[in-house]
Amino acid sequence: MNQRPGKWKPASMSDAYNGPMKQMQFFKSCKEVLERDGKEDVAYYFEQIEDWLRSGKDLYKDSPARIFGL
Repeated sequence: MNQRPGKWKPASMSDAYNGPMKQMQFFKSCKEVLERDGKEDVAYYFEQIEDWLRSGKDLYKDSPARIFGL
């Protein structure tokens, strides 16, 4: 009829959920859970990712091999 089309935009996750601080907290909590469960070898890799983020580097710009020092 004579009605204007509604405004529409796709839904997106806000930066509050995807920010570097949230990522760092996620990997830190993963490391802690694994250490409590006695899986220090696996926790070491999560700690490396946490250190990578703490140093201000972006998780998506480098390859995993570089993050893990391989």
